[in-house]
Amino acid sequence: MDRFDAMRAFARVVETGSFTKAAETLHMSKTTVTQLVQQLEARLRVRLLNRTTRKVNVTADGAAYYERVVRLLADMDDAETSLSSAAALPRGRLRVDVPSPFARMILVPALPAFHARYPDIQLDMGVSDRTVDLIGENVDCVVRGGELTDQSLMARHVGDLRLGVYAAPSYLERAGIPAHPLELQDTHHRIVGFLWARTGQVFPYSMHCNGESIKVLGRYVLSVDDGNAYLAAGLAGMGVLWLPDYMSRDHLERGELLPLFESWQLDSMPMYIAFPPNRHVSAKLRVFIDWIAELMAQHAPITGRRG
Repeated sequence: MDRFDAMRAFARVVETGSFTKAAETLHMSKTTVTQLVQQLEARLRVRLLNRTTRKVNVTADGAAYYERVVRLLADMDDAETSLSSAAALPRGRLRVDVPSPFARMILVPALPAFHARYPDIQLDMGVSDRTVDLIGENVDCVVRGGELTDQSLMARHVGDLRLGVYAAPSYLERAGIPAHPLELQDTHHRIVGFLWARTGQVFPYSMHCNGESIKVLGRYVLSVDDGNAYLAAGLAGMGVLWLPDYMSRDHLERGELLPLFESWQLDSMPMYIAFPPNRHVSAKLRVFIDWIAELMAQHAPITGRRG
């Protein structure tokens, strides 16, 4: 038995709550993971996990051992990456998940510079606006907009997105130009709804002007759960959009979108990088997080303003 392999297998079973999921994320067979954990229990002469046909629960002894195992594996990783060559050039596979518009407009175009700096980091990038189970799917980190509701995650605030309200000329020719944001709620005007993954509902936007504060939800005939589809629907004239500056800028310059309610201010949207708790921040993850922070400082620096 390789003790470190057994410790990794045990830790991953605890984190995922399943031998099957642990095996998938470790790229091992379920039989191998099961044998490693059994051998570890035999060596320690203590039961670490309670197994049923439906569920795996950690015992009290297992929970205490898990905390030490996590620290030990982290120390081992630090020892390896502290070698001069490894510290200077982080390497390995990094699994990340990012919103689709952010990937298309900001992240992917900048990746050649990241690769030039860190040529031995392999990125497996999920591009979505869905809620990701970081532990169950073995994802190292996610980039997300909006306040984080999962308080169990570790997170770093990397930027603030300034928002504006826009519509395509074709929509405004058909529906007219609304004079007040509340006209979007109870008239013939329509918005494009964005379905937030964590709630499955359209999100109301806070707007402020001369001491007046309102929340605008709007009426819609189409709602989507993907940022690129959301933008495409607005460009097609399906309704009014709320967009961060980086998504609207080029379309404004080309006249494909027109700004609305320019005297109104909107709450900025914070951007975070989130990663699992009790997961060691490896050298490759650390440099990726720092690089994303550098990138956001160029496109959407932290302002600390809400409204």
